[in-house]
Amino acid sequence: MNAVAITGMGLVTSHGDTPDAVFAALMRGDSALRPVFPELPKPVAAATVAFDESRWFTKLQLAGVDRVSQFAVAAADLAMKDAGAAGDVDSERLGVYVGCGMGGATALETAYRGGSRVPPLTIPAFMPNAPAAHVAMRQRAHGPVLTYSVACASSAVAIAEAAKAVQCGEVDLAIAGGSEALIVPGVVLAWQVMLTLAAFRPGEAASSVRPFSIDRSGFALGEGAAFLILESAERAQRRGARTYATLSGWGLSCDATHLTKPDKLGQTRALRTALRRANVQAREVGYCNAHGTATRIGDVIERDALAEVWGNDLDHLRVSSTKALHGHLLGAAGALEAIITVLALRHRQLPPNAHCTEIDPACRLALVPQAGATAPQLDVAISNSFAFGGTNAVLVFKRA
Repeated sequence: MNAVAITGMGLVTSHGDTPDAVFAALMRGDSALRPVFPELPKPVAAATVAFDESRWFTKLQLAGVDRVSQFAVAAADLAMKDAGAAGDVDSERLGVYVGCGMGGATALETAYRGGSRVPPLTIPAFMPNAPAAHVAMRQRAHGPVLTYSVACASSAVAIAEAAKAVQCGEVDLAIAGGSEALIVPGVVLAWQVMLTLAAFRPGEAASSVRPFSIDRSGFALGEGAAFLILESAERAQRRGARTYATLSGWGLSCDATHLTKPDKLGQTRALRTALRRANVQAREVGYCNAHGTATRIGDVIERDALAEVWGNDLDHLRVSSTKALHGHLLGAAGALEAIITVLALRHRQLPPNAHCTEIDPACRLALVPQAGATAPQLDVAISNSFAFGGTNAVLVFKRA
C-alpha cells in the first residue's frame, strides 16, 4: 500500500498555535492547567485557550459559529498553509475528516441557561458535524466531509479513516484531525459527578494530573484543535512538499464489554493490528504517547495492554502521557497527541511524563523523566487513544 505522508500540521492549543513552540513548552514541562469556575462545589482545573477569533472571522461571520468550530477553522487553515497545499488540489479530491466528541458545548450551555431567549442559530452551532462543515466551507472542500464522534478516540479514528481514503485513492489530500471546546460549567459538573476529574489542593492545579503515579486522581479537561494534512508519499514528493513523518499503520478495535471501563484485550487488539499494518515489530517502537488519563483503573489497563504486546521488550519502550500538561481534549485528544508524537520523531526528543514522582507498581513502565529525554535512534512511535464506549485507536508513525 502507498505510504501516507504528513505534510502539514496546525494547532490551536493552550500552549499556543505553532507546533515547534508547543513542543518546546511540553519539553520544558510547562503545565497549562489552571483553576476554573470557582463557583462550582468542588475545585476543578482545566487547560483553556487564549483564542483571538478576529484573526479568522469577521463579526458577521461569527454568528452561529461555536467556539469548537472556530478552533477547527483556525487549526485546519494553519495546517493547509503549513503544507503549502492551498490551491494545489482539485476541490473534489479534497476531503475533511474531523473528530469531535461533544460539539458546540458553549452554544448548548447558552441555550439551557437562556430561558426563553434561545439564540436562533443554536442548532447549527452545537451540531457535532459543524466543525467539519465550517472547515469544508473555508477550504472549499467538495470531497467527503465526515465527522467521527467516538469519545476520546474521535480524532485518532478520523486520522485513520483519512489515511485509508488517501491510500485507496478516494482523495488526493485529506485534512484530518479534531476539535473540542467543552469547558463550560454544565459539562464540567457532569464530569465531576463521574469522579474522573483530578483533585488538588489550593495552588497545585498545575500539577494535578499525574499519569501512572501512585497518587494519581484523574484528568483535567482541555480544549483546542489539531489537524494534519495527509497525502500519498508519491504526491508529496512530486510537489516538493516537506514530509514530517509517515503514518504507517493504525489499529481500531472495540472492547464490547462496558461503556466506561477499559479492557486490556480490546486495547491489545488495537495495538497488534496497528503494528501489523505498519509492518513493524514491537521492539522497533521507541516511544508511546500514552492515552494515560491518570485514572486509577485506566492507567493500569493501558500498562497491562502494552506489557501483553511488548513482552520482554517493554523496558525498551519509552512512555509518557502529555495530558498532564495540556489536559484531556476528548474528541481532539488523539489529533493533538498524534502531532506531539510526530514532533517527537522529528526532533528525536521525548516529552516528559510530568508530575509523576513515584510510579504506581501496577503501572511499571519506562516512563520519560520529568526533564524529558533525547532519543537519537528514534524512528518509530505510536499514539494511543482509548475511549468511553470501548473504541480503541492506535496510530503508528515512522520518521521521514
